[in-house]
Amino acid sequence: MAIDWKQEVAKREDDLMKDLMDLLRVPSVREDDKATEDAPFGPGPKAALLKFLEIGERDGFVTKNVENVAGHLEFGEGDETLGIFGHVDVVPVGTGWDTDPFEPVIKDGRLYARGSSDDKGPSVAAYYALKMIKELELPTSKRVRFIIGTDEESSWKCMERYLEVEETPDFGFAPDAEFPIINGEKGNATIVLSLDATNGDSYQLKQFQAGLRANMVPESGNAVVVLPEDADVDALQKAYDAYLEQEKVTGSVEVNGREATFFLKGKSAHGASPASGVNGATYLAAFLSSYDFKEGAKRYLDMIANFIHQDTEGKKLGMAIVDDVMGALTMNAGLFSFEEGKEASVTLNMRYPKGTTEEKLVANIEKSLADSAVQVNLQPGGKGPHYVPEDDELVKTLLEVYEEHTGLEGKGQVIGGGTFGRLLERGVAYGAMFPDSIDTMHQANEFMAVKDIINATAIYADAIYRLIK
Repeated sequence: MAIDWKQEVAKREDDLMKDLMDLLRVPSVREDDKATEDAPFGPGPKAALLKFLEIGERDGFVTKNVENVAGHLEFGEGDETLGIFGHVDVVPVGTGWDTDPFEPVIKDGRLYARGSSDDKGPSVAAYYALKMIKELELPTSKRVRFIIGTDEESSWKCMERYLEVEETPDFGFAPDAEFPIINGEKGNATIVLSLDATNGDSYQLKQFQAGLRANMVPESGNAVVVLPEDADVDALQKAYDAYLEQEKVTGSVEVNGREATFFLKGKSAHGASPASGVNGATYLAAFLSSYDFKEGAKRYLDMIANFIHQDTEGKKLGMAIVDDVMGALTMNAGLFSFEEGKEASVTLNMRYPKGTTEEKLVANIEKSLADSAVQVNLQPGGKGPHYVPEDDELVKTLLEVYEEHTGLEGKGQVIGGGTFGRLLERGVAYGAMFPDSIDTMHQANEFMAVKDIINATAIYADAIYRLIK
């Protein structure tokens, strides 16, 4: 029975976009300060989960809410279960938006909103694919569980709890990356560098702050500096202006008495692709490090300037690690904090290939920073590298569908990003970005092209049906 999947999607496009718009209007950023026993990650992620489950219930799926941290929609019968893993939480908004990030708008064929591409847009596309199969009453031999997470952008505790109390699917995919397929994911480790936030009797670093999440390139850096009594303020301002022009970034410095407040704006990006961003924090630290700071402030600024600035592969910290299949390690310095009299820290998010371990990464950093009085602390919750061979039937089927729908070659890929696909031994990421899509995940003015949402829905429907028929 030949099915025109694109035609079936076209019949439902208005409904799909309405459901997606409703979901995008839910501000589902994790907020630990608003977390309760009933809303473990704050009210937003819970509300988005309930909205998704409400849509599934409306359409006749068997639904289950797992403690407001995750849930699923179930369809079909059989001994094997296909898992589809989406998530409804989003990263913080940041600055630089031209529209309200939680009031979706379509401009020039692009749907703008936080979560449009990561991951509400792709998740709704995959949901509608499953909905079409159900509505067409196609014969199936396997169960499908569409599993919804609410903490993917942070610690994955949603899936940790879900898989503790629910069965693990036999195979599956996450619609949370790009086509043709992601069958390999680098390991993910978060490492905090810390030292005492002390000052001497010259320039004094009162405060240095940057970053929203470890897995986001900080868009901007902020610092408050107490100047020496004999500081030449005019020279300082001219030097900063010249530095901004030289590095092609923007910023400002305001001086009030002996206190100078610095701001430097770069460009945010996904922490898995730090080279595509401009780290406002490291650029600011590199400028400040040329001044006469002492003690902890000097060690802090020098560490950032000499070992982190303009190095997104960790080479200066002894981590020039490359694998033939998985490529090179990448490093994102995502969080910065210095408060005088307290602890200073930099949080690094590493995406590493096969051939090393978290422990080896820590050892390499400790060796590189041996003279810096820095403590190196590995954070819990890391994930090792994941790979599903290209000759696996799951991978072969998904690539075949992609090639038939696009006319493009399908081949395996490895990414630094982490998706729920890695939760399964036979799990991959599949779409929803196409090779010509513009990646705006974790950035201001995040968008997904409407045509990509529609085309992905048709591909998902065809792929899901071939996997379960």
